[in-house]
Amino acid sequence: MSVLIELGEDRGAPLDERRPPPQVSRRWWLAWLVTACALLGGAAPTGRLTPQVELAVPARATVLGAGPLLLVVDPDSNPPTLSAYDPAAPDGPPRWRVTVPPAAGWYAEVAGDLLLLVERDQVRGARATTARSMRTGQPLWRRPERVYAAGDAAVAVSEVRSASEPGRRVEGTVHGVDPATGATRWSIPLPSTAVLRALPGRVLLLVQDDGLARLLDARDGAERGRGHLPPADYGPDNPQVVGAHLVLRHPSGEAVALTGYDLPGLAPRWRVPVPPGELTLRPCQGLICGQGEDGRWAIDAGTGARAWSWPAGARWRTVAGPRVPAEPLVVLGMAADGRRSLVATVGRDGHRVSAVLPAGVTDCRRAGTGLLCRDGAARQTFWPLDVP
Repeated sequence: MSVLIELGEDRGAPLDERRPPPQVSRRWWLAWLVTACALLGGAAPTGRLTPQVELAVPARATVLGAGPLLLVVDPDSNPPTLSAYDPAAPDGPPRWRVTVPPAAGWYAEVAGDLLLLVERDQVRGARATTARSMRTGQPLWRRPERVYAAGDAAVAVSEVRSASEPGRRVEGTVHGVDPATGATRWSIPLPSTAVLRALPGRVLLLVQDDGLARLLDARDGAERGRGHLPPADYGPDNPQVVGAHLVLRHPSGEAVALTGYDLPGLAPRWRVPVPPGELTLRPCQGLICGQGEDGRWAIDAGTGARAWSWPAGARWRTVAGPRVPAEPLVVLGMAADGRRSLVATVGRDGHRVSAVLPAGVTDCRRAGTGLLCRDGAARQTFWPLDVP
C-alpha cells in the first residue's frame, strides 16, 4: 500500500513501512556520526532533531503544504475530505474540514486569501482547480484548467500533457483570472507550447518554444519586458530567475553553457560553460545552485561567478517542498550505516550539516519551518529545522 505526500512542485516516491530502529549506545552513535560526516564531506551535525508533533493520517491520504496551512486529503472518505491544520500543531483539531470531488491526486498553493486546490488525473495532469477560502475551506469558484498563483493574482492555463513531469509547460491560451470571481480578465494566445513561471510580486515570465520571452503583469496582461533567448530545453526548471536576473541552460556549440540575462530587458550579461550530463538548477538564498554528476555548486546570478563548490554534494538528495528563492535548500544524505539520514542546508555560504534523523524516517518534505516525514504505516512526524 503506497502513500503520496506532496508539498510542492518537487515530488517523491511512494512510501513504505519501516521497522523501528534498535537502541544504540550514545558513545557508539557519536563515533558513527563523526565518521559519517567525514565520509560525506560535511561538518559534524550540531545535534539530533527532536520530533515536535506527530500526525496520524489515513493510509492513502495526501498531505499538502499551502502557505500557513497543512492540508490532508482523505480519498477513502465518502465523499473525499480536505482537512486544514496548523503546521506548528498538526496533532490538534483541524481548523476546518470540507468535502472535495474525487481525484487521482491533488496540488495546492496560495494566492492572497485564496487556496487554489488543483485536482489531478491518473497521469498527474491538471483536471480542474477550485478556489477556496483560506479561512473556511468553502469553494468560491472553479475552473476546468490549472490555475497558478502570481502573488495575490492568478492565471489559468492548459498544461502540456505529460505522464513523466507535469509542470509549468503550457499551451493554448493564458488567461488572467479575477481572484474574487474566477472570471477571465485578459487572454493571450500562444502559437505553440511555452514555459510559464510566476515571479515575486504579480509578474509572469512566459517563454515560447521559439525563444520569445515576455514579462507580463498578472493583473492586466500588460507587457513589462521582452527579448529573445537561444534554443534550449525549456521546461519547469529552465530558465531560473533570481531577483532581477534570469539564468538559462542551453547548447553552445558542442558544449553546454549557462547564460545570465538582466530583467526586464533580457540583455545578456555573462556566459559560463558547464559540464555535460544531467544538471538540476534551483534558486537558493539569492544564488543559483546546481547539482550534477560532479557534485553541487553555486553561482552568482548577476555575474556568473562561482560562489562555492561541494564535490560530495551529488550524493545528497534535495528535500521536496515549496521553492522559496530566499531560503536555503534542505538536503538529505545517507549515513554510513545505510539506515539513518543526515540533514544539511545549502545556501549562500555552501553546505552546513545540522542534524541526523533516526532510522525508519522516510520520505521527508519541507513544511513551514521544518520537515514532515513518515515514520510509520500511518504516522507523519514534524521535525523543526535550524535553518540559517
